[in-house]
Amino acid sequence: MASPIIEAAGIERSFAGRSSPLRVLKGADLTVRQQETVAIVGSSGSGKSTLLHILGCLDRPTAGTVRIGGHDVTRFSEQELADFRNRTIGFVFQFHYLLPEFTALENTAMPLLIGGMPRGRALKAAEGLLFDVGLSERLHHRPSELSGGEQQRVALARALASSPALILADEPTGNLDHQTGEAVADLLWHLNTTNRIALIIVTHNHEIAARADRVLELKDGKLWPK
Repeated sequence: MASPIIEAAGIERSFAGRSSPLRVLKGADLTVRQQETVAIVGSSGSGKSTLLHILGCLDRPTAGTVRIGGHDVTRFSEQELADFRNRTIGFVFQFHYLLPEFTALENTAMPLLIGGMPRGRALKAAEGLLFDVGLSERLHHRPSELSGGEQQRVALARALASSPALILADEPTGNLDHQTGEAVADLLWHLNTTNRIALIIVTHNHEIAARADRVLELKDGKLWPK
């Protein structure tokens, strides 16, 4: 059996409320192994994105631990978290968050440039990634010159730039039409298989969720098998 890439235990997250703290996560547990795909579903406002942000080191839990590749990231400093996140985790969101003034090639290379890779090497690596996602003819187009599906493919290529062990996808097809969304999902699962990357995907799309090895529902602040 493959070893765990991520182990989250007793994850709680509260936010300040008018009269008392608002508890969104109430002891969520999750273990995901290398190359496994896990879909997380749940009603709007149930805390799915909050959980994903904690798993991706974008937010800290109020209580509980998150271990990624054997490292307890809840003990990391902010700088350590940023460095670890850039090396280990790829993110794909519903909104692509591409930098509008940069080309597809430059957007894809950004994690490598931030990590200190020389520009020439970073752009060469980014070119290969864009080829892998079918955008070899769109390297020098800016986001405004790309369709929604093409922008999401650039976001996927960018997520792969640092050769992550884990991809976290938050409603990656939610802003796309059905056909384009299916194509993006096909690509996600293809990359999961060929690159041996674990995938955690938050989605309202039950057809996409059904593709995963496991489907979990976030309900009452905890994760339950669906």
